[in-house]
Amino acid sequence: MQCGSELVTLVIFDHYCNNKRITRCHKASRIHAGSQMEKTSWLLLVILVLVLLVGAEGRKSRILDESSSSYDLVYTAISCRAHSASIKDFGGVGDGKTLNTKAFQEAVNQLSQYASDGGSQLIVPAGQWLTGSFNLTSHFTLFLQKDAVLLASQEINEWAVIDPLPSYGHGRDAAGGRYISLLFGTNLTDVIITGENGTIDGQGELWWQKFHSKKLKYTRPYLIELMHSDNIQISNLTLVNSPSWNIHPVYSSNIIIQGITILAPVKSPNTDGINPDSCTNVRLEDNYIVSGDDCVAVKSGWDEYGIKYGMPTSQLVIRRLTCISPYSAAIALGSEMSGGIQDVRAEDITAINTESGVRIKTAVGRGGFVKDVYVKGMTLHTMKWVFWMTGNYGSHADTHWDPNALPEIKGINYRDVVAENVSMAARLEGISGDPFTGICMSNVTISMAKKAKKYPWTCSDIEGITSGVQPPPCQLLPDQGPEKSEMCDFPTESLPIDNIEMQRCSYRLNY
Repeated sequence: MQCGSELVTLVIFDHYCNNKRITRCHKASRIHAGSQMEKTSWLLLVILVLVLLVGAEGRKSRILDESSSSYDLVYTAISCRAHSASIKDFGGVGDGKTLNTKAFQEAVNQLSQYASDGGSQLIVPAGQWLTGSFNLTSHFTLFLQKDAVLLASQEINEWAVIDPLPSYGHGRDAAGGRYISLLFGTNLTDVIITGENGTIDGQGELWWQKFHSKKLKYTRPYLIELMHSDNIQISNLTLVNSPSWNIHPVYSSNIIIQGITILAPVKSPNTDGINPDSCTNVRLEDNYIVSGDDCVAVKSGWDEYGIKYGMPTSQLVIRRLTCISPYSAAIALGSEMSGGIQDVRAEDITAINTESGVRIKTAVGRGGFVKDVYVKGMTLHTMKWVFWMTGNYGSHADTHWDPNALPEIKGINYRDVVAENVSMAARLEGISGDPFTGICMSNVTISMAKKAKKYPWTCSDIEGITSGVQPPPCQLLPDQGPEKSEMCDFPTESLPIDNIEMQRCSYRLNY
């Protein structure tokens, strides 16, 4: 199977798949959120039209047999399964009205018996499948076929309340517990959530209204959360209108999130795209995100709770991310980073009509560290800031944070950046007595907007160097000369997550 015929050119960039072990290209489809945006640029409109045109055809993986009532289902995954069943086998009804929570949970429970016998797969066919939260199991694949839609129930009673995360101590919306995520699992291994660009619709409007009116007793649910788990794949799906964060792997390892389209109104609260949280060995590739918050937010715990839990996020690769988020960042590190963030590698990042490119958010009381961050190849259009580091973010878990817990921010590398229509090149604010150090920027060209700020750079309590950066940076980032335009580090050795071999899985299914 070759990717060459499936390349999609989105005006000024190629959104493509070049990992030779993964031979399915990602194509974003069915943009719902465009109507929510106010006065987007012509560039964004053209991109949305092109995405609509390409649709989901690039992910088609069914080979119809015209002579029989069956077809071959073919896709790539970290594991193939020996047993398959349809949600219809467990009484599921895809009419958009019948509640299927019990059917989904019964299906997962029944299929879990095959965990030690080659694993199992639950097929969700085309239809509108209304459901509350249900738990996944190990050695299991949830597969959403083309035109299958999981509709999250808007009955609050369908959402159990669980404890806050130990590294946070509190919920994010309220001090108490949190509503369980739509797809949830803990202490699992070998879990796959994938499909033929099927959709998970969080129907988040109800939750956003409750958030704005301050009527929430607990923190809003996420669409997907996997805790204390290993060997995870989430791929080839569209997620829309999440109540809050979309995808949240936490305390987990060996994770691939690939070919995901995430869509939310750009003013929806806290609809982060993908948030790896205290996770190790993670690969995010070929994802397209329109969000009301950060497209990717890297986290590791909150204030004294995150310091005590002490589980960093490390060995994270982000490739070929496309982001639209007018009020947040393409990639954020923090602000909940008290367990530490280290060895983050981001390349081929495209952001359009987005507040900032890669942002570091922290504060006194956070503790922890953000270090060894490498960014190469950013293409940015219509931005408020290109570079943004914040040492006074605030937003504490409670009043017990330690004023002596200072974060360590060092070894932050940016190279090969092109940005257009920018209001301000950089806002870099460290902490007095605790400067952010080892900042390196090279081969950076920023074209300012007609109504740009008078002073393109604002810098305080930082240390670093630059080469080939325009407009000229602040004095705290002295220029080393054009001959050192490649001086900022980007590791050449691969991480373990890049060595995972994908399998070609094929199934003969009846329909």
